[in-house]
Amino acid sequence: MQYHDLVIIGGGPAGLAAAVAARQAGVQDILVIERDERLGGILNQCIHNGFGLHTFHEELTGPEYAARYEQQVRELGIPCLLRTIVADISPKREILYVNAQEGAVTLQAGAVILAMGCRERPRGALGLPGYRPAGIFTAGTAQRLMNMEGQLVGRRVVILGSGDIGLIMARRMTLEGAQVQVVAELMPYSGGLNRNIVQCLQDYGIPLKLSHTVTAIHGKHRVTGVTLSAVGPDRRPIPGTEETYECDTLLLSCGLLPENELSKAAGISLDRVTGGPVVNDRLETDCPGVFACGNVLHVHDLVDYVSEEAARAGRNAAAFLSGAGAAAAPIPLAAQQGVRYTVPQCIDPARMDDSVTVRFRVADVYRDRCLTVYYDDTPVKRQKKRAMAPGEMEQVVITKQSLLEHGPVSRITLCVEDPA
Repeated sequence: MQYHDLVIIGGGPAGLAAAVAARQAGVQDILVIERDERLGGILNQCIHNGFGLHTFHEELTGPEYAARYEQQVRELGIPCLLRTIVADISPKREILYVNAQEGAVTLQAGAVILAMGCRERPRGALGLPGYRPAGIFTAGTAQRLMNMEGQLVGRRVVILGSGDIGLIMARRMTLEGAQVQVVAELMPYSGGLNRNIVQCLQDYGIPLKLSHTVTAIHGKHRVTGVTLSAVGPDRRPIPGTEETYECDTLLLSCGLLPENELSKAAGISLDRVTGGPVVNDRLETDCPGVFACGNVLHVHDLVDYVSEEAARAGRNAAAFLSGAGAAAAPIPLAAQQGVRYTVPQCIDPARMDDSVTVRFRVADVYRDRCLTVYYDDTPVKRQKKRAMAPGEMEQVVITKQSLLEHGPVSRITLCVEDPA
């Protein structure tokens, strides 16, 4: 059986950043496995700019950002298997992969980093009514067809869902001459970044209808129109609010799901909110030696944060391979009162770095509130926030010094509160 010290599953921005950081931390035997024909992952189809401001301190397109990391991987001599599917991973870090050249191969890994990214929520998971005519695409599929295959998917477009990919595609299709008539969002708030709402919708006069959904799709062979209806607080359509739009294309931008079939196969515990693995502050799952980072862990809004998180996973995997001490009893993090989840889900004060960045999303749109951190029942940090929204990731820093100075802590709680 083949052996590698570190196997990284996924050659997108998370996998590449993790590989670079692990090599810089001293791991020589690294293998990156990528199912696509090239490295870079989803960034290869994201030809718009806005990437890299935090990481490289300049504005790059998605392919340019990916190329920076790919160049580092090549210069460091890290081998990468392309067009290779990982079919299984065991709790003992045995990996089965398949490709056309080698067939089925089983290898043993000293440590594993999961960096498989995420996938779009398909039509079948949305319960949309009507036939299955041509002209219905997920926003990411339309993006790939347009930006990589050179195919304009439609001329008159309605978009359901206001995730970032959908917002960006509204602008992209407008620039290519299509007419984007409306973006409908089931929730009373947008699922995307506010800057994308401004730059991709408002700047082009594209209306955004919140608390609306598709209640009918017209056309049998090709979409000829869709009917939108307003929804109430229970997210059910309100009779009498129907509006019909003639169109030939419906794009779906209704959320992303971490790609965690392999995590399940390894017996890794998954968070019920994020859909990704439960990890400690070292980004290690409850399967020893298996780490997770990027969108397979939780869906990020900025790729710069993906790279930062992945680099931490790479360094921590290197520490694991060098024989870092066993974990002590971790302190759980609790998400309450407006905070949907936290990543990581627990912190080991004995082994933690000097500081740990805890990332999370809120459950609603909040204005002029405070984010409060409690150690047990004692508030230790209050951050005033002018605005928080589910579409934008938030973060708070927990320091080792504050934990040690406070004394024994059995739980850390994050919540949204009214200002004092």
